[in-house]
Amino acid sequence: MGAVYLKSGRICPDNGAVVSLAICAADEFMETALVLTERKLIERIRRLAQKTGHCGVVLGIGDDAAILQVAKGQQFLVTTDLCIEGVHFRREWHPARCVGHRCLTRGLSDIAAMGGEPVACFLSLGVPPKLPQRWVDDLLKGLVELAARSGVALAGGDISSAEKVMVDIVVTGQVPAKKAVLRSGARGGDRIFVTGELGGSAAVLQQLYAGNKVTPTKDSRHFYPVPRLEAGQWLRHHGATAMIDLSDGLSVDLAHICEESHVDATVDAVYLPVAKAADLALALHGGEDYELLFTVSSKTKLPSKIAGVRITEIGRIQPPAGSQTRVRLRGLDGRIGPLKPAGWQYFSETC
Repeated sequence: MGAVYLKSGRICPDNGAVVSLAICAADEFMETALVLTERKLIERIRRLAQKTGHCGVVLGIGDDAAILQVAKGQQFLVTTDLCIEGVHFRREWHPARCVGHRCLTRGLSDIAAMGGEPVACFLSLGVPPKLPQRWVDDLLKGLVELAARSGVALAGGDISSAEKVMVDIVVTGQVPAKKAVLRSGARGGDRIFVTGELGGSAAVLQQLYAGNKVTPTKDSRHFYPVPRLEAGQWLRHHGATAMIDLSDGLSVDLAHICEESHVDATVDAVYLPVAKAADLALALHGGEDYELLFTVSSKTKLPSKIAGVRITEIGRIQPPAGSQTRVRLRGLDGRIGPLKPAGWQYFSETC
């Protein structure tokens, strides 16, 4: 594999152009180096980013800063997520296109959990000197394809050399003023629901750790998770009292809602929608499903599906019984015990 020499640079707003950047990349199967000039690299990213767009982006890549316009009566949402090679993905397990998709999903899922609409995203990318240009191109394609489907514009970012691949995503969005669904809105008597199925992503990861080959198919919740943007917006309109995305695992994320809302909760194991190939432990503690966990009033009527996604009632919110919030699990045997936060520890320091 030929070397890639990278001088630090930055992606300026307006759909992904890079300035102050020079890359000399050899084809993975050839000794002859393919030299990409700054202008050619700018045009390459521009072409990819043209597939994205949002009316809230007044000015994207091409100037010193992006200009975003929030509609009257809307509030601005901002979230950021950092994905690091060896922590959130492995190149030998995760194709580059999948990495770009997964990294953007993390930010979009946060916007979904607030009931918001995404507007623009910003990509900061650190790449090792010997990383093939083809891998970088595929990562960008994976990100841009999801951005286009989600109606979010790639509006800028930054790029530099790094020892490992590092992908930092900032996603902005908007939500009607004072209408964002927060973690702090659950009240005693509320019902607890989840979208989709749980444990599927962790089940795939378990297979990978066991040394089994897993094909990264488009319908895999691990390789290509789907941010529940439409469902989040529907729930904002139809009475969700609290909401969070399931990135760290049900046991961890439900505890976040209880802590912020100052309530207790009980989950019924028998009702959990366990994904195929997963088990109860993975459904409770496995992360990165990016489904929505939400609460609604006991009087709120919900359909069996929202935005085409099945929803399942899994428990109840109770008033706090003490100074410390408690999350409990009614097991398959009917016994009730504490549900301790134990989110999936997906990549160890030794990986």
